[in-house]
Amino acid sequence: MEAILKEVKAKVIEHATDGKITCAAAQGIAKSLGIEYITVGRAANEAGIKVIDCQLGCFGVSKER
Repeated sequence: MEAILKEVKAKVIEHATDGKITCAAAQGIAKSLGIEYITVGRAANEAGIKVIDCQLGCFGVSKER
């Protein structure tokens, strides 16, 4: 699990802008790697990356566009 988390963390950092990643981008990472969304969320937390624009409202909605 540690190896996959390291890979996911690298992908999250790669897709993040200004320390943030959209929920849609996070979901895309999960789908492309065939993993659960929560694994991407954990990787984002470890990387200090904030998930924004969540379609479910779980992580807030960015007012910046």
